[in-house]
Amino acid sequence: MTTAYVCYSNKGEYGLADLENEELFQFLKEKGVDIHSEIWSDPAAEWESYDNVILKAPWDYVEKIDQFRSWLDKLDSLNVRLLNSINTIRWNIDKHYLRDIADSGLNVIETMYLEKGSSIDFKSCFQSLNIEKIVVKPCISASSKNTFAISLNEADQFIPVINDLLKDGDYMVQPFLKEIQQSGEVSFMFFNGVFSHSVIKKPKAGDFRTQEHLGGTIDTFTPTAELLSSVQKYVDIFAKNCLYTRVDGTIVNGAFQLMELEIVDPYLYLFTSPESYNLYYGALIASMEKYSQIIT
Repeated sequence: MTTAYVCYSNKGEYGLADLENEELFQFLKEKGVDIHSEIWSDPAAEWESYDNVILKAPWDYVEKIDQFRSWLDKLDSLNVRLLNSINTIRWNIDKHYLRDIADSGLNVIETMYLEKGSSIDFKSCFQSLNIEKIVVKPCISASSKNTFAISLNEADQFIPVINDLLKDGDYMVQPFLKEIQQSGEVSFMFFNGVFSHSVIKKPKAGDFRTQEHLGGTIDTFTPTAELLSSVQKYVDIFAKNCLYTRVDGTIVNGAFQLMELEIVDPYLYLFTSPESYNLYYGALIASMEKYSQIIT
């Protein structure tokens, strides 16, 4: 099977994450996968020539969301198999999906939504969340862009900023979790629904963002059996048949709280686990073989 390995146009912006994209591509080629690098937004790409499309790192799609959705529609019309599936990607692009997960009974960080064209009511936000510091971020976002941590005593100065951003898109409000600064954010990687490895990410002093290119640190993390069992439920219910899934969250009062279920284009921290590349490859081959049996 011929496979497209899809990334973004401005390579080199994200340090270790960009390195992972290149190393995984080379690893899969050396394993004998008939794989070719493509840019998702390249108008010259012949998507109909591929049996599979791996959505590895289309990281500029947030700025081109309408174009990206049209591209998904095009793949769908061409009957090109996207990994992960097109419908799952459509669902996971917009963080309103957290409502679905919360409605299932699984733990999700409490979230309020601000719809495009509305105005923020900080008083209501702080009262509803019963907290003195909140995080405001886009519902369609990547890499903490337009993400703000706002205290009650500074809220007024952010009113024009947030209201201006609301002209262009939906936003969400969550409580600021001190646990992330104190203990960190944990990410769990799964391939074909099977746990591979996990890491713990901590922000630099005085910050709340954990991304490595923003000064955060990354360390390996060994979960307890109980914690891993809790995290597995998110994958089993909402990421069935996904080649790759990353579950992000933190521990609050002894229980795992989901922050994001990353199914579109997560950085997978493969460098932290020696076996992760082989596990990814095995999951890809298994997925291809299963699909081949279906179509024949």
